[in-house]
Amino acid sequence: MAYKISDACINCGSCDSECPAEAISEKDGARWIDPEKCLDCGSCAGACPSDAISEG
Repeated sequence: MAYKISDACINCGSCDSECPAEAISEKDGARWIDPEKCLDCGSCAGACPSDAISEG
């Protein structure tokens, strides 16, 4: 199951560089994870300073 980013996202971009699949992009003023590209590795969640990323 792909990871998801909640409304707690502060749009800092810390997760972008951690994603090996390049599944994270900006959408409507926050970051968004494309579920089709997500490898479900959790690298992004560990990089998020606002704990906005979790398994979906």
